[in-house]
Amino acid sequence: MNPENRNFPARPPPPSSSSSPFASAPPPGVPPQSGGPATVGFRPPTRPFAPSGPPMAPPAGVMRPGQPPMVSQIPGSRPPGPPPAYGGPPGGGGSFQRFPTPPPPSGPPPTQTLAGHLSPPMSFSPQQPMAPVTMGPPPQSMTSGVPGGFASPPPGPGFQQSMPPPVNPSYPGGVGGGLQPSYPGYPPQGPPKPFQSPAQGPPSAAPSYPPQAGGFGQHPGQQNLHPGYAPPTSNVQGLTEDFNSLSLSSIPGSLEPGLDHTSFPRPLDGDVEPNSFAEAYPMNCHSRYLRLTTSAIPNSQSLASRWHLPLGAVVCPLAEAPQGEEIPLIDFGSSGIIRCRRCRTYVNPYVTFTDSGRKWRCNICSMLNDVPGEYFSHLDASGRRMDMDQRPELTKGSVEIIAPTEYMVRPPMPPIYFFLIDVSFSATKSGMLEVATQTIKSCLDNLPGYPRTQIGFITYDSTLHFYNMKSSLSQPQMMVVSDLDDIFIPLPDDLLVNLSESRNVVEAFLDSLPLMFQDNVNVESAFGPALKAAYMVMNQLGGKLLIFQNSLPSLGVGRLKLRGDDPRVYGTDKEYTLRVAEDTFYKQMAADCTKFQIGINVYAFSDKYTDIASLGTLAKYTGGQVYYYPGFQSSIHGDKLRHELARDLTRETAWESVMRIRCGKGIRFSSYHGNFMLRSTDLLALPAVDCDKAYAMQLTLEETLLTTPTVYFQVALLYTASCGERRIRVHTAVAPVVTDLGEMYRQADTGSIVSVYSRLAIEKTLSSKLDDARNVIQQKIVKALREYRNLHAVQHRLGSRLIYPESLKFLPLYGLAICKSTPLQGGPADASLDERCAAGFTMMALPVKKLLKLLYPNLFRIDEWLLKPSADLDDLKDVLRRVPLAAESLDSRGLYIYDDGFRLVLWFGRMLSPDIAKNLLGADFAAELSRVTLQEQENGMSKKLMRLIKKVRENDPSYHPMCFLVRQGEQPREGFLLLRHLIEDQMGGSTSYVDWILQLHRQIQQNA
Repeated sequence: MNPENRNFPARPPPPSSSSSPFASAPPPGVPPQSGGPATVGFRPPTRPFAPSGPPMAPPAGVMRPGQPPMVSQIPGSRPPGPPPAYGGPPGGGGSFQRFPTPPPPSGPPPTQTLAGHLSPPMSFSPQQPMAPVTMGPPPQSMTSGVPGGFASPPPGPGFQQSMPPPVNPSYPGGVGGGLQPSYPGYPPQGPPKPFQSPAQGPPSAAPSYPPQAGGFGQHPGQQNLHPGYAPPTSNVQGLTEDFNSLSLSSIPGSLEPGLDHTSFPRPLDGDVEPNSFAEAYPMNCHSRYLRLTTSAIPNSQSLASRWHLPLGAVVCPLAEAPQGEEIPLIDFGSSGIIRCRRCRTYVNPYVTFTDSGRKWRCNICSMLNDVPGEYFSHLDASGRRMDMDQRPELTKGSVEIIAPTEYMVRPPMPPIYFFLIDVSFSATKSGMLEVATQTIKSCLDNLPGYPRTQIGFITYDSTLHFYNMKSSLSQPQMMVVSDLDDIFIPLPDDLLVNLSESRNVVEAFLDSLPLMFQDNVNVESAFGPALKAAYMVMNQLGGKLLIFQNSLPSLGVGRLKLRGDDPRVYGTDKEYTLRVAEDTFYKQMAADCTKFQIGINVYAFSDKYTDIASLGTLAKYTGGQVYYYPGFQSSIHGDKLRHELARDLTRETAWESVMRIRCGKGIRFSSYHGNFMLRSTDLLALPAVDCDKAYAMQLTLEETLLTTPTVYFQVALLYTASCGERRIRVHTAVAPVVTDLGEMYRQADTGSIVSVYSRLAIEKTLSSKLDDARNVIQQKIVKALREYRNLHAVQHRLGSRLIYPESLKFLPLYGLAICKSTPLQGGPADASLDERCAAGFTMMALPVKKLLKLLYPNLFRIDEWLLKPSADLDDLKDVLRRVPLAAESLDSRGLYIYDDGFRLVLWFGRMLSPDIAKNLLGADFAAELSRVTLQEQENGMSKKLMRLIKKVRENDPSYHPMCFLVRQGEQPREGFLLLRHLIEDQMGGSTSYVDWILQLHRQIQQNA
């Protein structure tokens, strides 16, 4: 029960012992009655238990205990049972009776001007119970969109079984009450519908983009949000649509059937987070740290089973806060950290204090805990602590707590950076060795943790090379170990040195390393033995291991063979084996490294096959990441490596971390997806975490029914900061529990859902064919949209429209984008095996915003802007108007920039003014662009473009997008760099956006 919250009405008590949890539709011709104030939004259909007999269309009704099943008399279905007993009417007990539908009011129809009555601003905060609304015809100034305001006469003593026909015979079963799915075989009856709701328009017209939801005069941003949004029940004029739709019939005015694809929804504003939730719960942590897939948690397992989308969250515990928004640092001092004795929840804004401030109640498990004397504070008249404003942990959803010594298994480790560098022929020839050593040297001043930071190096080709960098030496000493079968560590104490003490030796080593191996012709790679040696050096303290690997491991333990070049394997059940580690050595090494707090980042450079599937396993299970530079050449890729390696070395890192997510009674997190090792059922081991890593997880309901009005979540990351302090980063959030499927859809978060889906799809490719992984995504979207259609199929004529909630309007397009992403696209010819695996490892760790940008990249036209005189780039948003990712967006007279966060492509139209090309490219403007490098020219237009590119890169520093130039018609470069990434087009056997929508619609209608 939820007596305090009018927006989530309480379920009525069960009226009789013989009741069952399902309420169904009345027989045809009998208008269903509204269920009192418990109506929440559009009521979802539920399926009654059907132990035998033919399958039945799901009847309407709301999931509420206390109502016997009653099924409409459709041919082939069971006869109806006893009439349902509804919960008591507002302000009184007893059962609802049935009454004749009142005739439509004479005179003008009710006006729809009072937006505040129809969709009050959403508020999840507890409020006083709402005063019951008396039953009766609606006032002329208002349609009945307010909970409890139902258009039916006051209850009378009689139970009337005979009823006048519904107002509009084309709606079998009447207009009021619960929503029913359309029954197969029910032809529309009677005259055509006399009223089109504003969102619907003429039957054949395709809505203009973007489709507008609802017909009420609401404030923008407020639509579809109010949880008590009930369907109008008075008459047909009140039937507005609480959903968006796409007309899939024909373009108005054309004879041929077709589609107005310009009206299809596209995320041209990027990731738009639902903000109503944040406004309702201002003490929640920011969504950059924790995003739920829906901010409305289902109250029962049966409701959750009808939500076919993932139920879960995406967590990015160390996400970067904007400038000026620091997370408060708290030291509890002598009182010790305040935590619940039973469930170990940290004190947070949602705990309550009782007994004059001497006890506090845990918001997650409801345990009463004593308040330590040092933490005691008196309560004011409203029960708030007097010192509330001086206690950030009681007012802020995100805090950082300094942990005392009992939170340490050992003294906090110093930041340790250990480099394992391939020095074989290809590594020196490509320039990788030189760029890597220069970058490491340039970052020494900025490594976190000075003066505690430690550093060490091993290089390898067919032998291993260790370096003694003791501070007393003037030059580093090199020791070579050639026995790969029995690895031992020479001078174990001097291989890992304090950077501030041995700074001169380290710099001398980095200067001399490229020269030492510049004439090396050794092509072998003893990578496995080198990895074991690095592990033996590091396992005393842990740290971050950076691997620079330039060829396929060929000697010693962990050597790998060439695979993946046999096209006969593709399309068979053995295909997935190419995408998983071939040798168990790598997973075992990753497990050992995690145990000793070693996180691994892999930098792979080869132009040939290097088995990223095996090497990436090291990063996957140690919380690291994979950087892939196919065909690395320092003249082309040098800048990218410099920026990304510098970012990796200098960003703030959390060392020797573990993360756990606690949630309220009755639910639990059942599966986790990302780069980590699961230490117990719910403890993620993360040897090194930073702001660029996110983790997805899925929820399950453990109890059949949740009895609480809200559910709480708390993320706790215990880690060692680079400064040597042990800290706990705590993020707390609350979400309401709902009884209504429609509300779950309204509060859905597309970004979070897509993040979970993409991780599930990538994991699926490791055990199945690519086709299977793509089909799973499509089927999940079809099931979700079909269930949503069923919610609205009786009250509205849906015809050939695809309907979807406002919150999920981009889900079909992102689903298509996942299927066309590098890890899942096409077949063996569409992406190399290494490229596929590297992209998979990267996407598994990306935070929501970066992932969405990679799936649906930015495409801007910039030639018109370059010609305009404007001094600065403050108007970046206005300048760069995104256009849809389709070839028809590209004008051959234009200049476009494509940006997916990992690469920039400048596309020069064939008919672009030669003056623009000359200004930007100088003397090379007519040359083949594959040979041209973009450099700043001595003119305003070129400087403006370079400032724009710099700004785009600064907006997301986690990766450094390289800039490629391509001219229209330059094949195959144009196809490879740009055309294959225009995901709305049909490319090489893949589906276009229009065909994808039609496929989804066809499948939704098959069983709708």
